[in-house]
Amino acid sequence: MLEISLNVYYTIALAIVVLMVGDFIKKHVEALRRFCIPTPVVGGVLFAILITILNMSGVCKVSLNSSFNEFFSLLFYAGIGYTASWKLLKKGGPQVILFLILSSVLVLLQNGLGVVVCKLMNVDPLVGLACGSIPMVGGNGTAAAWGPTLEKAGLAAGTTVATAAATFGLVAGALLGGPIGRFLIEHNHLTPNPDAKDMKFGSKEEKVLVDEKRLTAAAYQVLITVGAGALVSALLEKTGLDFPASVGAMVAAAILRNVADHTDKLDLKLPELSMISNISLLVFLALSMMTMKLWQLIDLALPMLVILGAQMVLMALFGIFVTFRIMGKNFDAAVMTVGQTGFGLGAVPTAMANMQVIDAKYGSSPSAFFIVPLVGSLFINLVNTGIITVFLNIV
Repeated sequence: MLEISLNVYYTIALAIVVLMVGDFIKKHVEALRRFCIPTPVVGGVLFAILITILNMSGVCKVSLNSSFNEFFSLLFYAGIGYTASWKLLKKGGPQVILFLILSSVLVLLQNGLGVVVCKLMNVDPLVGLACGSIPMVGGNGTAAAWGPTLEKAGLAAGTTVATAAATFGLVAGALLGGPIGRFLIEHNHLTPNPDAKDMKFGSKEEKVLVDEKRLTAAAYQVLITVGAGALVSALLEKTGLDFPASVGAMVAAAILRNVADHTDKLDLKLPELSMISNISLLVFLALSMMTMKLWQLIDLALPMLVILGAQMVLMALFGIFVTFRIMGKNFDAAVMTVGQTGFGLGAVPTAMANMQVIDAKYGSSPSAFFIVPLVGSLFINLVNTGIITVFLNIV
């Protein structure tokens, strides 16, 4: 069999090509845009399928260099840490705290469900974690980041299982959100708050002019944070627990953000830091998707389908009977349930897309469009990391 081995420079260049191909395909396939499938997932999965066919047919074996995967991962997770502002959390009030608690309970249930189903099927419980909150609430980025940790713990196909489950979750979250919202609103005869009927939410993006000095300062800040994160990770490892390097980067960034919130001496370039984080996520996901060894999923196909099907049922029941009722059984609660279904199975963009569909058909919910992205893209990631770590050290 012909063997093709690409060094780190070829691999990164190929990842950019994969992103460009994924972007082109997504622009021309309506279903991919409707389900909010990320560009790196589109291009990366196609590439992974291609190399799987080449490998299993005996044509050639393609080896990629993943040395820089963790570096791009740390840049991305530092960006998440910068958003963890205690001042912002307090500003949201009790509704934010309550929604965060409910989402945290969902994380616990997702991991517990995955482990229990695996034990019933006599499958490695690590497969349950790889199909639990890591890909569900966490999404593709968290799946790719925790994959190596799962592999280190003993699940050989950890990254492949987790990223495949995350891709499934994106589609599942998009398919479930709308029907659940429609059922809750029409079954309970809910209407939006009259004060919100003329307001539009969720689609506005702040335009920021790119300035070389600000971008340079942001690059310095994020690179120093990654270095500080390495020190934090080294300290955390002394506890005897397993932590991915991304935890250190998030903690270091969160500390800097909250210091900056209380002093004028530290000026974080947050828009530019977000830009660097988003670009890093795209490259990181492309690299992770490209290196998926899909042939390793053959023996795990049935357990994965059973677990992921159970996760869909859990999300629907939890949303309808827990989140909707505890958040107030009103229109805002219904829209928040729709959003939680989106990021609980897929990602925050899926949640926002789900809510925008409800917004267009039934009316606006200002509180939902503030609370869901605040919890889904910021605080739940920190909670998820802690819960995953606990489960990983128990099973």
